[in-house]
Amino acid sequence: MHICVIGTGYVGLVTGACFAEFGVQVACVDNVVSKISMLQEGKLPIHEPGLHELVTKNLREGRLTFTTDITKAMEQSLVIFIAVGTPARADGATDLRYIDEVADSIGRCMRDYKVVATKSTVPVGTAKRIKERIQAAQSEPIAFSVVSNPEFLREGAAIEDFMRPNRVVIGGEDAHALAIMKELYSPLYLIETPVVITDIVTAEMIKYAANAFLAMKISFINAVASICESVGANVQQVCDGIGTDSRIGPRFLNPGIGYGGSCFPKDLMAFRAVAKESGYDFRLLDEVIRINEDQRQRFLKKVRSVLWTLRGKRLGVLGLAFKGGTDDIRESPAILLVQELLREGCQICAHDPAAMDRAKEVLHASVEYTAGPYEAATGADALLILTEWEEFAALDLGRLRKLLKYPIVIDGRNLYDPAIMSAHGFSYYSVGRPASLTEDVAAGIRPHKREHS
Repeated sequence: MHICVIGTGYVGLVTGACFAEFGVQVACVDNVVSKISMLQEGKLPIHEPGLHELVTKNLREGRLTFTTDITKAMEQSLVIFIAVGTPARADGATDLRYIDEVADSIGRCMRDYKVVATKSTVPVGTAKRIKERIQAAQSEPIAFSVVSNPEFLREGAAIEDFMRPNRVVIGGEDAHALAIMKELYSPLYLIETPVVITDIVTAEMIKYAANAFLAMKISFINAVASICESVGANVQQVCDGIGTDSRIGPRFLNPGIGYGGSCFPKDLMAFRAVAKESGYDFRLLDEVIRINEDQRQRFLKKVRSVLWTLRGKRLGVLGLAFKGGTDDIRESPAILLVQELLREGCQICAHDPAAMDRAKEVLHASVEYTAGPYEAATGADALLILTEWEEFAALDLGRLRKLLKYPIVIDGRNLYDPAIMSAHGFSYYSVGRPASLTEDVAAGIRPHKREHS
C-alpha cells in the first residue's frame, strides 16, 4: 500500500517512518523546502530516540521519501494522513488554519478515491469540516472518505508507542475506509493490539479525553505532594500505595514541577473551549490547569526559601526540555522557571543533552550553556534538576559534591533517594518528600550568610 503523510513534525515523521518500517510505501510532504532538503539527506529537525535510525534505514531501502510536491505524493497514495500543527488561539480554542489549507490542497489535487485520515489533535467536528472543504475545492465530484485516527505518542518514546501501542483508535462511518485503515495497521495484529472502532466524533473526543485525564493525574499527585510537604508525609510512598491499586495504576503519578510540552497545555485549553461551546462548564479542567501553574510557583518559592535570596546567586540547572528524551521546549516548565530565576537576578549555568540549541532561541545570551552536568554544577550555590533525563539520575555524587560551591540540590523531578543524598553530604530538597539537610543548613547557616561571615 502507498500512503502520504502531510506534515513532518513529531507526529508526521514518526508516523511516516514507522509505517515505512511496516513495509508500506510512504511519501512525507511538507511545504518548508529547507526541512524537506534536510530530511532527504537523512538529517532530522527534531530529537527523538530511534527515529534517525528508522528514517535512514527506510530512506536507503526506498520505502520512505520526502517531497514538497503534494500532487505527486497523492498520486499513488490510497491513504492520506493529515499531521500538521494545530496551535492554540489566544482564547484557547484550536487554530485550524493549517488543517484548512491541507484540506483545500487535497481537494484540488484529488484525482481518484482516497481515505483522508486525521492524525493531528483536533476539536470534535473537524472531520466534517475537512470533508466540506475538500468537496468545495474539487474541480469535479470525486468520492473519498474521512476518518479520525488520533495519535497517542509520547515524545521521547514515540517509536515504541507507535510500534507497540496500547490501542489504535479509528473513527469512521464508511465500512470500506475502515477496512483499509485496519489493513494498514495489520502488522500490529501479531502483537494483539486492540483496535477501537468508533464513529468519527467519538474518536476525536477520545484524544482530548485521554490527554485531559492524564494531565489530571499529574495535577492530582502534585496537589497531594503539596499536602505531603505540609504534614511531613512522603509522596513517593503515597504513589506506591495508591499506584498498586489496579483501578488507579502507577503511570503519570510522578510529582514534579508540572506538565508541559506541545500537547497537554494546548489540548486542555482546547478541550475546555469545546466544552464551553457545547454548553458545559468543565470546571475540573480549570482546576487541573491552575494546579499545574501553581506547581512551578511552589518550586520557585522553595528555591527562594532554601537560598534566602536569589539575586547574585549562581545556579546550576540540569534540564531545559519539557521532559527527558526530547529536545522540545514548548511550554517547558524548566524554561519558564529559568526565565523567572533570571528575572530575579540569578546567574544560570545550564545543561540539557538535547534541548540547548532550542533553548538558546528563547533564552538568548542570558544563560551560560555547558558541555555536561558537572560543568553546570561547578562553583554553583545550588544545583536544580528540572528535567528527568536518565543521565541526570546517574551522576557521580562524590564528584558532584566537590564541584558545587555549596552542597545544595533542589530536585524538581525526584530523581534521587533523600537518604542517599544525605549520606553523600548534600542538603537535598525534592517534591513532596521531607528534605535531607547537612548539619550547617539544619543549624540555619545558608549560602548568603557564609558569604558575609
